[in-house]
Amino acid sequence: MSLPDQPAPDSEVAAATIGTTDQTRRPGVVAWALWDWGSAAFNAVVTTFVFSTYLASTLFVDPEIVAAAGGDRDDPALVKALADNASFIGIALMVAGILIAAVAPVLGQRSDGSGRRKLWLGVNTFLVVAAMGAMFFVQGSPSYLVLGAVLLAVGNIFFEFAGVNYNAMLVQVSTKQNMGRVSGFGWGMGYVGGIVLLILLLVLFIGLVDSPGPLGITTDNGLSIRLAIVASAIWFGAFALPVLLKVPEIPARERQVRVGFFRSYAVLWGTLTKLWRGNRQVLMFLLASAVFRDGLAGVFTFGAIIAQQVFGFSSTLVLYFAVAANVVAGIFTMLSGRFDDRFGPKVVIVVSLIGLIVAGSAVLFIGSAPIGFWIAGLILCAFVGPIQAASRSFLARITPPGREGEIFGLYATTGRAVSFLAPGLFALFVGLSGDTRLGILGIVIVLLAGLLLMLPVKSKQATID
Repeated sequence: MSLPDQPAPDSEVAAATIGTTDQTRRPGVVAWALWDWGSAAFNAVVTTFVFSTYLASTLFVDPEIVAAAGGDRDDPALVKALADNASFIGIALMVAGILIAAVAPVLGQRSDGSGRRKLWLGVNTFLVVAAMGAMFFVQGSPSYLVLGAVLLAVGNIFFEFAGVNYNAMLVQVSTKQNMGRVSGFGWGMGYVGGIVLLILLLVLFIGLVDSPGPLGITTDNGLSIRLAIVASAIWFGAFALPVLLKVPEIPARERQVRVGFFRSYAVLWGTLTKLWRGNRQVLMFLLASAVFRDGLAGVFTFGAIIAQQVFGFSSTLVLYFAVAANVVAGIFTMLSGRFDDRFGPKVVIVVSLIGLIVAGSAVLFIGSAPIGFWIAGLILCAFVGPIQAASRSFLARITPPGREGEIFGLYATTGRAVSFLAPGLFALFVGLSGDTRLGILGIVIVLLAGLLLMLPVKSKQATID
């Protein structure tokens, strides 16, 4: 694997962001991408495969209900109890999403002119790591469900806030010529980091086949899972340090009027109206990306459910598939960066969306043999990463210099604005048909809507006074 090309020292973006020499820019790219590598500790371990599924397990159900079920997962009382817990976790994350949507754009806007983008990245990353560390105290008992759900929500809030500043820093370590490769390199590092960390946790803490793992950690009260989360917190904190130490801070920028926090919403509204009048491409892209990113979230959220219920995957096999999926996604994400720089990020987004729609639709017709899901699922994963990386690159290219935090704050907000589409349509099709497989049709419809919204968007530089 080769690193992205060096940013040119006479680059317009380099001059506007970091006045460093060519020799110091490559370490900046690597340092920046290592945050993505470390963030897999939250994305893969906390929100997707380990902590969230831990909270949704029978450990957090009344022991009398579990005992009465006698190991029958279809027992009505047990099914209802598990569904109630899942609903509670969903409500907690919904509240987190509302707070993110309300606050992220203003925090990004305020970091742009203050010269403290890296500072706020560090603060929010630390708060995520602290929330992960506190998850150690979430014992496997019903009385700890509220604490676990709250910590999961808090971690999501500050992770999104950190992401606003991290994504905005893309222009500080790249140029217009290699932005796609740098963005793809970062996303790819995230996938590879997820692979390495998941394997380490499986081997050392959880056990590849049986618990306890080689460290002899028991599963009592979820101890092996809780210690795995602590190890993940340390992982994230360690790999977040390079970007804070190696990438220079943006210079403070004087504005004619400095406003308070709540007045910042008026400034935000002014930005939206100026975008609407001066260049609507940013707003059009934010809308399109909100829709297709929700489709991507649906692929991640419901893919494991389809694999388990339709194709008979065991929990262990689902985790093995997750590792394979990260390998495929990481490789194709890094490769896609070169196509981004050569043909433009919009081409990568459109082609990837078409690939996702075709592969997703194929799930409806491949029977129930596990090999069919392995093939279709890994093809889906090959297109997921390139869309994520190219979306970040596309927005960075059309955002006016010095307003990256503000626009990426809007990016975080719009990403939450339609987060009900994929899960809602998935539930609708499953409910109408009684067949989990048909839920993929709801996700495909969301991806198709995102594609149609993306087609008229132009790669044009925005202008904001």
